[in-house]
Amino acid sequence: MSVHTFSSGLPPARRSGIRRMMARDSLFRRVDWLLLLAAGGLTVLGCLLVWSATWTRTDINEGDPHFFLIRHALNAAIGIALAVGVMWLGHQRLRSAVPVFYGFSIVLLLLVFTPLGTEINGQRAWLSIAGYTVQPGEFAKVAVILGMATVLAAQVDAGDRDHPAGRPVLQALGLAALPLAIVVVDDMGMAMVIGMIVLGVLLASGATIFWTFGLMAAGAAGAVLVWTLGVLDEYQINRFAAFANPELDPAGAGYNTNQARIAIGSGGLTGTGLFQGSQTTGQFVPEQQTDFIFTVAGEELGFVGGAGIILLIAVLLWRALRIARGATDLYSTIIAAGLVAWLAFQSFENIGMALGIMPVAGIPLPFVSYGGTAMMASWIAIGLLESIRMKRTLSA
Repeated sequence: MSVHTFSSGLPPARRSGIRRMMARDSLFRRVDWLLLLAAGGLTVLGCLLVWSATWTRTDINEGDPHFFLIRHALNAAIGIALAVGVMWLGHQRLRSAVPVFYGFSIVLLLLVFTPLGTEINGQRAWLSIAGYTVQPGEFAKVAVILGMATVLAAQVDAGDRDHPAGRPVLQALGLAALPLAIVVVDDMGMAMVIGMIVLGVLLASGATIFWTFGLMAAGAAGAVLVWTLGVLDEYQINRFAAFANPELDPAGAGYNTNQARIAIGSGGLTGTGLFQGSQTTGQFVPEQQTDFIFTVAGEELGFVGGAGIILLIAVLLWRALRIARGATDLYSTIIAAGLVAWLAFQSFENIGMALGIMPVAGIPLPFVSYGGTAMMASWIAIGLLESIRMKRTLSA
């Protein structure tokens, strides 16, 4: 049914409003609604799962069963507001502010090593400001993507070259190396995510394959160097050892993954029901509202619920890839590709460590896990993707 046929029986004012809404340059037509629905669906599920994981946790919820639910919903609301702000400003207009944002992110990362820094579960990766904890690494991921895109696309978008030259590639790698060197000291999971972002950005930029293979070789050499120099803390080494051999220390380093698999396995096809999981209510799985949130879905919503989360993530990544493919300039393409690399790897790692197929790295599940900074950064990513989509649709 055409818009004209549908609106023919409506009053003139209503018909005019529908025509404006369905016009090619209208906001309704320019927004990728599937992307928004997928991110929104994951956020709503996250609220329910975080609530279920914490409502009986009197040791952390201050006696209020709704404590984490309210905070998680508030974080999501702030994240959505930030996404709307990014969409309104536009990723192109933000281009001139990238150096400031990048510098601000580096300062926040360095503040972690001052008295403002706080340690959680052995990781000193947070800032404690006015009673709130902030994880600067989440904003650093966005800064790395925007910074690398700005440098790599400058000559290409200006029409001077058809692919980035060696010097811009080196400059872009230098921009990524600084935050990577800071976070690798105490947050291996964040370092892994930034590493995958850099790889995705290079592949999307059109840089010669020499740089991709060189980066992979440097990454392997760096991992060996970090291991041999003893940069990793004992708890990080134990996590990798437990991944290689789950039976090595079932009551220690391997406890989290063993309990996570028990929780997911007990859910069966349709789960035990929300708020009814014995592993969840019994608090057998540590950090279940954050790193191991997928175990709540596996136990209480079963295979159907876990598969639903994976399907929503797949839809989100599919729409993001379509946005990257349809971008009208290299700067936009690189941003979208970097965001896809970030969200795809982080989702795979988080779900993988709950299933025991990836090492425990302390990485949240985007849009689902509890965490204010992570939620805000994830929705900023949606705002950037929608901005790229809106620019392409307007110029079509």
